Amino acid sequence: MNRRQAIKFSLSAALGVGLGWSSLLAEADESPWVGGEVSDEFLEDYFKKIKNFDKIHPQDVYLKKTQIVILKNTVTRLQRLERGVGHANFHLLSFDEALKLAKKSTLVGGFPRQEVDFLESIFYAAAKEYGFLGEKPITKLTDSVPKFKVVKVPSTGNFLFKGLAEEVYHRVKTAVGADLQLTSGIRGIVKQYSLFLTKVVESEGNLSMASRSLAPPGYSFHGIGDFDVGQIGFGALNFTAQFAGTRVFNRIKELGYLKLRYTRDNTFGVRFEPWHIQVVT
Repeated sequence: MNRRQAIKFSLSAALGVGLGWSSLLAEADESPWVGGEVSDEFLEDYFKKIKNFDKIHPQDVYLKKTQIVILKNTVTRLQRLERGVGHANFHLLSFDEALKLAKKSTLVGGFPRQEVDFLESIFYAAAKEYGFLGEKPITKLTDSVPKFKVVKVPSTGNFLFKGLAEEVYHRVKTAVGADLQLTSGIRGIVKQYSLFLTKVVESEGNLSMASRSLAPPGYSFHGIGDFDVGQIGFGALNFTAQFAGTRVFNRIKELGYLKLRYTRDNTFGVRFEPWHIQVVT
C-alpha cells in the first residue's frame, strides 16, 4: 500500500460512514446523476438536504471523536498562520509553503505529523463519501497559484486570475455599478482548508453538513477562476439566499451576466449560492 492509498484508508476508517452516502452511491465511481436514473426517494432526500443544508440529517457522515482534537488543533494552527502571513496572502498560499512557513514561525509552530496526515486524508478522500458530488478541479495537493497569473483587486483584499476571471468581474462591476463588491476571489488549497475545516468544527465534526455549505479542499472552483460577489452594505447576508433579493443580484440577472454554478436545483450536494459567479465551465 502506497502513502496515498494509506491516507485514503485512514480517513475511511476515521469516518462514521455506516449506511450513509456510501450505500446510496453503491460502489459507483461517478455521481448518482450520471445515467439519468435516480429514484424518487433519492430525489426527495437529496433536495431536502440541500434546502436544509445547516440541519442534521440521518445519513450525515461524521469524523470520529478521536479525530476532533486533531481537527481543532489543525484549524487553530491555520488561523495563526493566516494572521502571520496576512489575510490577502493567505488566499494564495500553497500547501508546501504553508508547511514551511509554519515550521519557521515560533508563533504558528510546525504542523506535527498527525495534522499533516489529517490534512492529506481530507484532501485525498472521495468527498462523495459524505455527500459532496461536485467535480474536483484540483487533484494535486501540492498545486500552487502562480503569482504572475493573478491580480489583486483594490479595496477588496482579494485576488482574481488575469484573463477571463478579471474580465468578467470588471464587465459585471461596470454594468451593475459601485454597490457591487467582490467578496471572495481566488482561494488556494490552504485557504479552502481553513474555510472547510472551520465549518466542520462549527458542525461538530459533521462532514456532510460542512460540505453542503463549503466545497472541500480541491473541489472549489475558486481555485481556478470562479468568484463571489455581493452588495455593499449587505454584510454577511451576501452569503445567504437573501442576496437573491438584492438590487445587485437582480441587476446582474437583468443584464444577462447571471451564470451560477450552484443553482437551487444543482446536482452537487451544495446549497443554493446566488453569489457564486461561474467563470470556468
